[in-house]
Amino acid sequence: MIPNKTINDLINKHSNLERELSSGNVDKKFFAEKSKEYSDLNEIIEDAKKYLSFEKDKNGLEKILVDENSDSELFKMAEIELKDLEMQYKKNEKKLKLFLLPKDEADKKNAIIEIRAGTGGLEASLFASDLFKMYEKVSSKKKWFLEIISISKSEAGGLKEVIASIKGINIYSTLKYESGVHRVQRVPDTETQGRVHTSAATVAVLPEAEEVDLKINDADLRIDVFRAGGPGGQSVNTTDSAVRITHIPSGISVSQQDEKSQHKNKAKGLKILRARLYELERSRIDQERSKDRKNKIGTGDRSERIRTYNFPQGRVTDHRINLTLHKLEEFLEGEAFDEMIESLSLRAQEESLSNL
Repeated sequence: MIPNKTINDLINKHSNLERELSSGNVDKKFFAEKSKEYSDLNEIIEDAKKYLSFEKDKNGLEKILVDENSDSELFKMAEIELKDLEMQYKKNEKKLKLFLLPKDEADKKNAIIEIRAGTGGLEASLFASDLFKMYEKVSSKKKWFLEIISISKSEAGGLKEVIASIKGINIYSTLKYESGVHRVQRVPDTETQGRVHTSAATVAVLPEAEEVDLKINDADLRIDVFRAGGPGGQSVNTTDSAVRITHIPSGISVSQQDEKSQHKNKAKGLKILRARLYELERSRIDQERSKDRKNKIGTGDRSERIRTYNFPQGRVTDHRINLTLHKLEEFLEGEAFDEMIESLSLRAQEESLSNL
C-alpha cells in the first residue's frame, strides 16, 4: 500500500501548482518546469483521489452486503460494484507506484548512438550498416533528427564504426535499451555452401549531455591535432584538421577527423566526450544505489548479448525478456521496433516496482 500522506502530498502539490500557474506570478525561468510538473500530475490526479476514497467507498458497499434488509437486486449490484472497485483500486495503485518511481532525468534527453562492427569481419561491418539503417528509419518515422558525427566505412558498403546524434522528444528513454551486443545469423553473399554465419555489432546509446549537466575543466583536457587520414577527399589530408581530445583524469580519448575544419572537429569531439563522461558518472551513481542488485534489463553493459537477428527463420529475439518477434524484415524497416521497446520498458517498470 502507498501511504495516504504520500497521495495527499501529490494532491496538495497539484492544487498549489494550479493556483500558482493561474495567478500569472510565476518566474519565467521556472514556468516551463512548473507547467510540465502540473501536466504530469494532471494525468494521475483523479486516480490519486479515487485511491484515497477507496476505503470509504468499500465500507459503504460492504454495509449493503451484510445488511439483512438489502433486497437481492441491490445486493447483486453492490457485489458487482465492489469487484469493480477492488479491480480499479489495484490499477490505480500500480499507476501511482509507477508515477512515484524515481525519474531518470536522462530519459528526456537527446542521444548519441555509437555502432561498431564486432566479431565476424566483413559480415559484421555489413550488419553494423544494417543496424544503422534501421535506426535511421526509426528516426524518420518518429520525425527525429539524426546527424552523423563520424563514420568509418569498410568494403562492400559496410561500416566499421558510426557515431550519430539523434534529437527529438524523449529520445534516450526510447533508445536506452539498445545498448549491448547485437548478433546476426545469416548466410553471407560470399558463402558458396549456404552455411549460416554468426557475427556481431555493438551498440552504445548515451544521453547527450549539455554543459549545464557536466562541467569539463579545460586543464583536464589534452588536445592534439594531426593530419586526417583515410577516405574523405584530398583536401582533408592537406592540413592538420583532425583532433584528438583526451580527458586526463578518466583517460577517455576521442578522435574526430570527418570535418575539414579543426574547430568543427573539436566541437564534435567535445560532444562525444561530454556524453561519455556523463554516462560514466551515471553508471557510478547507479552502481552505488544498487550494489548487490543488477536488473535483468541493462542499459549500459556493452558486452552483454542482448538481441539475435536470425535471417533463415525471419525472427528477432531479445534475450533479456525472452521475446521473439517473427517479423525480422519489418523490424529492420523500423515497423515492429516500438513493439519491442514497449515490451522492454514494461518489463523494466515491473522490475523497478518489485524492488520498491
